[in-house]
Amino acid sequence: MMAPEHSLLMELLDAGNRHNPYPLYARLREQPVPMQGRDGVVVGDYDTCARLMRDTRLGTDRSLVEGETTGRDRLRPPTFLSMNPPDHTRLRGLVSKAFTPKRVAALAPNIQVVVDKLLTRALVKPEFDFAGEIAYTLPLTIISDMLGVPHEDMPKLESWSRAFTMVLDPVVTFRRADDSQLRSIRDARDEFANYFAQKIAERRADPQDDLITRLVQIEERGDTLSELEVMTTCGLLLVAGHETTASLTSNALLALLRHPDQFEALRRDPSLIEGAVEETLRWDPPVQITARTVNEPARIAGHDLPPRAVVLILLAAANRDPAHFERPDDFDITRERVPHLAFAAGIHFCLGAPLARLEAALLLRVFAERVEQPRLIDVEYRSHVNVRGPKRLIIGHSGANRQVDQERNRRAEERGRADASKPGGGAENLAS
Repeated sequence: MMAPEHSLLMELLDAGNRHNPYPLYARLREQPVPMQGRDGVVVGDYDTCARLMRDTRLGTDRSLVEGETTGRDRLRPPTFLSMNPPDHTRLRGLVSKAFTPKRVAALAPNIQVVVDKLLTRALVKPEFDFAGEIAYTLPLTIISDMLGVPHEDMPKLESWSRAFTMVLDPVVTFRRADDSQLRSIRDARDEFANYFAQKIAERRADPQDDLITRLVQIEERGDTLSELEVMTTCGLLLVAGHETTASLTSNALLALLRHPDQFEALRRDPSLIEGAVEETLRWDPPVQITARTVNEPARIAGHDLPPRAVVLILLAAANRDPAHFERPDDFDITRERVPHLAFAAGIHFCLGAPLARLEAALLLRVFAERVEQPRLIDVEYRSHVNVRGPKRLIIGHSGANRQVDQERNRRAEERGRADASKPGGGAENLAS
């Protein structure tokens, strides 16, 4: 019989602590905590976390982290996040060609259009769910456009993304997932594979200006991505480009509304947008935990660990380490830039970080400009331990009537232009 996990770990896995896990992280940061029932250790101080993510003795074999007892190792094929060099170096190097700074910057106009549409639709109501109506929809729309997936298929991508994100939850990792969870994840995996196998075949036969085509066409010194590698990379981009970005924007707005002085400072000075995004990533990161596996016998955080042991790295704890950050529990968008660990570090630093930052910055800037007297009405956190963010974020505001009038006028103008373009529909007929 396995010994129970450390009491603090069990508290961290308790859904009742989703609203504020940071006191637990502070206690877990004090000293490394051994894992029970398997070889491993949990670390939370900044210096140790930063060092371990660059430690060449550690790797990212997901089957070891996820464990055979949950069946998680059979739920998805590996991506370069779960590979070690040289395979990781090769695959990441090829995929990064689709995420150059120039390509990411070129997405800004489309992101702006989507942000404006979503906010216009939401603001005609006196209250709206920022998380459900905007934060989740924006990155899903952008990643769908990048991949070349029709908008009518976005609900499929959203359901697959949520299922794949379950695989990242320590509740599934350290407690046996029930059969219904495993079944839903497997079904999503199979549906996703069938869908993207068809899309990949279509792009090989008829290339388009989209990310699937670029992944199919990537080549360097005769090296290309296999169909499985293209498919699993699309899955990685779906989860990383949707769930975590959605949590980042929701966490940012929630922090700003709970700190009205910070929101007002942002409204007065839009140049603070970058600081607001970076402070959210530090103060309330969307990904709270990452994991590494031991490749060779090693002494890690004072513990002698054998090969295949697991090291859990508490990013959220490290980002509030008082030994590294002044006033770590204060949310301050004017804080001097100090490197946080929200996007990890080392060779596994998040490839999509520039896109997540861009989407969050554009959304927050437009929100601050357009939403009059926003107020927090209600928030409900998702139960997920690792990917942290609101499931519902209900926002009220004072400009609904004005927004309704503006939307009515806009539609009237569009109808007028459409009528004027019809035969016999010129200005003289409109005036008659």
